[in-house]
This record gives sequence, structure tokens and C-alpha cells, in this order.
Amino acid sequence: MSATLQTPGVARPTPELAAAAEGAPAPRSRWRRAVSQPKTLAGRAVLAIALILFSLLFLYPFVWLVAASLKPRGEVFDNALIPRTFVPENYVEVWNQLPLLSWMWNSIAIALLAATAVAISSSIVAFGFAYFRFPGRGLLFGLVLATMMLPGAVTMIPIYLIWKETGFLGTWVPLWGMNLFGSAFYIFLQRQFYLGLPRELFEAAKLDGVNNWGLFWRIAMPLSVPSFIIVFLFEFQASWNNLQAALIYLNAGGVEDFTAPLGIAYAMTKYSPTAGGQGDYQYVMVASLLVTLPMLILFAFGQRYFIEGVATQGRKG
Repeated sequence: MSATLQTPGVARPTPELAAAAEGAPAPRSRWRRAVSQPKTLAGRAVLAIALILFSLLFLYPFVWLVAASLKPRGEVFDNALIPRTFVPENYVEVWNQLPLLSWMWNSIAIALLAATAVAISSSIVAFGFAYFRFPGRGLLFGLVLATMMLPGAVTMIPIYLIWKETGFLGTWVPLWGMNLFGSAFYIFLQRQFYLGLPRELFEAAKLDGVNNWGLFWRIAMPLSVPSFIIVFLFEFQASWNNLQAALIYLNAGGVEDFTAPLGIAYAMTKYSPTAGGQGDYQYVMVASLLVTLPMLILFAFGQRYFIEGVATQGRKG
């Protein structure tokens, strides 16, 4: 009969460890296997059907967009997934109708600047919170996390006034400059990864004469490539789709200075019959599809790091 009292200073084994020691599967592990790996043929069939249905649900908007981009003007919104009349010339004419190449180049350049700036700055701050121990570290980190609770509408006007006073309105700088100071969410994400790195690595490096910057750049960064890529992908996607910031800071410039989301919004207005257009929304569909392709390519090439980074973050805490 096992003792029920716990010795002071000795941690009580968790139910999972106790079950593993007795040779029985842990309750949580048993539940996960039952959900992720159905044993019966009926269970596997239900799981496969559910996955197929959800896949079709998520693929439907993309398939609809592809079909609409191949239709003539009068059939764009007929909801047919197979066009009655194929017009592949839309993909040629769109370059004459809209400065799509300039929009995509602007979006790529801004997204690269924003993603690189926030990934590096957030990594530096996160390493400081994870490695260095100083009075008030917990309070300061709590204040950083508290900034995520502020709605964007609260800081929108003050940030606009700051960029107005600095003279950067109408330029790219407001679209990526704030990322030089890091992001609370990405700092939290990177800090959780750094906390899982063995502290002995850094202590051994300090004995060899490595300075604080060397600890970050030569040890922490090479080991945190998956989480770094996760932050880069998240911010690249967020910056690529950021219509609001482009609408605020670039609306005073020419049409060719627009980003892709702002350009598509401009095209919707241009072709709207209420604004004097002819309703040529097929070009908007082509532009929307072409603007989506860089995101698909980016996530296809970064999928391995994406899955590895998310799984690694889930194990840290």
C-alpha cells in the first residue's frame, strides 16, 4: 500500500508519470490516441469524411475565385464553379488594366522589411527576458504583454500624429518602421522558445569569453531558426494583407504607389457601375488570385519550419 503523505521538498509524481511507471498508458495519451487514431473501420471512415468536408469548405472560396477569373464580365457572379465561357485572355488584359506588377512589388518589399525588422527586434528583446535575471523582470514583461490588450483604434491617432510630425506620411516607413521596436506577441513567442534552451550552453560560452551579444547571435539564434521563421511568416502575411495601414498612409500617393490590398480595393471602386465603371470585375478576380499566389508559395516552402516551430512552441512553457 503506497503512502499518501508527500515528503516535504519532493515533488509528487503526476498522474501521467505514475501511469507510465506502472506500465499503463497515461489518461491524456489514451484520449489523444482514441481521437487521432480510430481503431475501427467506421471511426476511420468518419474521420476521413470529416477531413474531406472541411477541406472542401476551405477550398471553395479559392476554387470560386479561380473560376470567376476565367469568366466574361456578365458571368462573374453566377456562382458556377465551371465557367460556361472560358476567357483566359483576362490574365493578359489585367496587366494593361491595372498596375498590378507595381502593387505586388510594393507589397513584397514592405512585407520583407516589416517581417525582417520585427523578427530580429522581437528576438533580441525575447532573449533578454529569457536569459538575463534582473529585478522587475516579471513586472516589465507583464507590461509588455499588457500592450496586446490595447485596441488598435486607441493607438491609431497617436501613431498617425507621430508619423505626421516626422514627415513620413505618404512613404513606406509607417508601414514597417514600428516593427523596429518589436511586437509583444512575437516577444512572448520567442521567449517561450529561449526558455527551453539549456542554460549550460550560455554559461559555457561565457567561460570561453563570449560577450552578451555573442550569446544571442552565435548560440541562441542558430538554435531558434524554426521559431524565427514562424515569426517571419506570421508578420509577412500580416503585412501583405494590411489594407488599413496602406489606406491611411499611402492614400495621398499615386496609384502605382499602392500596395496589393489597397490596389484591389481601388480596382473594385474603379470598375463599380456606381462610380462610372463598366463592371469589369473579372480583372479584380484575376488580380486577387495573383496576389494570393505569393502567400501560397511562401507557406509551401516554409511549411517544414512552420510545423516544426509550432510543435516546438507547444512543448515549451
